[in-house]
Amino acid sequence: MGVVIESSVWEPNLALYIFIFISCLLSIFLFPYASNNNSSIKTPALFDHGFSSSFFRFQRNFLFVYSLASAMEGLWAVFGEFELAHYGVSREQMILSLCVGCAAALFVGTFLGVLSDLIGQKKVCLIFCILHLFVGIWKRIIAHPSVLVASICLSLASSIFSFSFETWVVVQHEKQGQRQDSMSDTFWLMTFFESASYIGSQVLANWLIGDNMEKNIASPSNAAILLGMISITSVTVGLKGPSQTASFKEYRVSFYSYILGDKRICLLAWAQACLHFSITVFWLLWAPTLVADGREVHLGLVYPCLLGARMLGSTVFPWLISGPSPLRTEDCLLYSFIVLGLVLSIIAYDYQEIEVLVALFCLFHGCVGLILPSLARLRTMYVPNELRGGMMSLSLAPANAAILLFMTQGVYYRNIGNAAIMAFAAMCLLTAAGGMHVLKRLGKQPYQNWHKL
Repeated sequence: MGVVIESSVWEPNLALYIFIFISCLLSIFLFPYASNNNSSIKTPALFDHGFSSSFFRFQRNFLFVYSLASAMEGLWAVFGEFELAHYGVSREQMILSLCVGCAAALFVGTFLGVLSDLIGQKKVCLIFCILHLFVGIWKRIIAHPSVLVASICLSLASSIFSFSFETWVVVQHEKQGQRQDSMSDTFWLMTFFESASYIGSQVLANWLIGDNMEKNIASPSNAAILLGMISITSVTVGLKGPSQTASFKEYRVSFYSYILGDKRICLLAWAQACLHFSITVFWLLWAPTLVADGREVHLGLVYPCLLGARMLGSTVFPWLISGPSPLRTEDCLLYSFIVLGLVLSIIAYDYQEIEVLVALFCLFHGCVGLILPSLARLRTMYVPNELRGGMMSLSLAPANAAILLFMTQGVYYRNIGNAAIMAFAAMCLLTAAGGMHVLKRLGKQPYQNWHKL
């Protein structure tokens, strides 16, 4: 008589989804009432209808375009590896495509921020949409499209996504003379909508593919084409962007003077690089970590939990920065980076139960949701808008170089273990926390607008 070994696939409890959803709703809808209880606290611009209708219309249209862009990014994130496996691409070829894409982001994407500052953010955002549209059409007209071409285009699009939309909306805020709190609202709303769009792209891809994978394998590409066309139309018709007139010589002089010559901006750049590196490492290694030792996990159900935690973290941001809070933005970043470093250290140190790992993953993304708008707020305080894109793209160069190194040595050649890579990412996050402590000490003087110096 044979022995039957039953195996079960682990799935998150339904209560976790409900808890994250209700917490996000309460955090958003209770905040204005909590703010109104203190007359010295001004309600943020999200709940304040005193700003101009033109700005409200721009913010609404911008968030719509940003959500579409996030959905296009999310389609590749949730569907890319599955599609490559369906076409018979081997593990080595997948890793090679990732390395080539990372190299493109390092050697070309690093300078796209400078290009956006010189020619205008709107034009570079259009390039982002065109790249996604090109990849979607490329996959539809060619039966077996080149993996390397798609990887290069999508990596360059991701590089543009990391800086162009934020720079664009900041320049538009300044152009319309909006208050600082309205800009902070836009920052956390961008993080919130980005995470929601990632979840929506997963739902869309699953719905389009359905149960007939052979017949509907190209459906997500059709969705990317449609989203790309809508985004291009929205950017060109519905949104206005300022024109740039600075020459490259003037830009270079200003960049050396205001960016490379300011220790505070260098600390912000290092923090952004550490965050980008740790997030990339997490998304590369979270699935292998969960299924370690042959454990069966429904990864598709864990993914929205992580992004939901990120949404919840972004809704905490306005609570921490509003009113006469004793916490500065640097303090929030200091504690958040420490938590991120400790979380990755625990994951890298030893084997953990699935429930513990998922809880740590959610905590990680909750802190990421808080850090992203906080860093954007500090960049607004310290970085000139005319140099913001170049600063952001150049700050990612060390992260992309480290990612390329670990991709080749750790993932491709397997000379470095996953635990060592996570431990290095944790160390980087702790150094970023130290940088925020130094930034707080350097920034004790009142914040100044660089145009008035």
